[in-house]
Amino acid sequence: MSTAHFDITPEKRASQRQLLKRQLFVSPPVYTIRDVDMTGKTVIVTGSNTGIGLEIARQLLDVGVSRLILAVRTTSKGEAAKENLLAGRRAAKQSIEVWNVEFSNYDSIIALVERCKTLDRLDVFVHNAGIQKMDFELNPTTGHEEVVQVNYLSLVLLTVLLLPVLQSKNTPLQPGRLVITGSDASSMAKFPEQNDVPLLPSFNDPKYFDPQDRYFTSKLLGQFFLAELAKHVPASVAIVNTASPGLCHGTELNRGSDGTMIGFIFSIIKRILGRSTDVGARNITDAAVKHGMDSHGQFLEDGKIQPMAPIIYKPQGQKIASQLWQETMDDLAFAHVAEIIKDLGH
Repeated sequence: MSTAHFDITPEKRASQRQLLKRQLFVSPPVYTIRDVDMTGKTVIVTGSNTGIGLEIARQLLDVGVSRLILAVRTTSKGEAAKENLLAGRRAAKQSIEVWNVEFSNYDSIIALVERCKTLDRLDVFVHNAGIQKMDFELNPTTGHEEVVQVNYLSLVLLTVLLLPVLQSKNTPLQPGRLVITGSDASSMAKFPEQNDVPLLPSFNDPKYFDPQDRYFTSKLLGQFFLAELAKHVPASVAIVNTASPGLCHGTELNRGSDGTMIGFIFSIIKRILGRSTDVGARNITDAAVKHGMDSHGQFLEDGKIQPMAPIIYKPQGQKIASQLWQETMDDLAFAHVAEIIKDLGH
């Protein structure tokens, strides 16, 4: 995979110096309805009852989205978020709905996609839901470690099942969009499982589990998937990209570490270096409303296409990506994901 079109090398971008520079001195673009008019469009945002997801939803309303759907795990929290978003808004032509979805449950994901099929239109889907856990836990239904389950496998299932829906409700010249909230942490993953064959079962071994690195690795797996997906499915079907909000304070992602020394230290770091959630959310909003087909399969931050984690572009990374892709297709064979992708590629 070529890196020639980037204005910075993957290795340089992954450095601590560049991370600090982005966090402290770079501000993501702000859009108003004068810049991007989304009037008449329907958008779904997952994980949108709090933090970055809530701010993404707010920013999408600010650029005129007519129908906003908050897809959340807890309906009552979604309803509270809806009231928060509606406060002070007078635009009667903007509606907000709350849908329920549980990303640790495949049946719930399939039900969400089926409900998406009933929409008159679906222009943008922002997948912001994700978890970080302090303790090793296997999903009782799939047997996969829960962070990899939610942040990677469930992401893949949702993405593949949504692609035909987005294709059916848009046109090849103006395709729908699927934006995945990613993370700069992808570049920091130690990924100790990377040489294991098969790869997916290795995540289910508690000997490898480290709370921080497992989250980092789960986000890296998402980059591997996106890079491979772009080889199989063209942008004319749907534009699929990923964007990082950067390190933000005011999110609930690390709530599992509340009350611990690690949590206390990280909260101080976030307060010193972190962006506010509304600033971080701008990167996701930018990916959702501004970029075209050139962003398909790419990582966006601060208004432009950026390199993914350095390993993505190395021969070892491309080998891992191919292996991970095949194992994932096999693991999700019950949903016929490989067949769906093959049909979309024609």
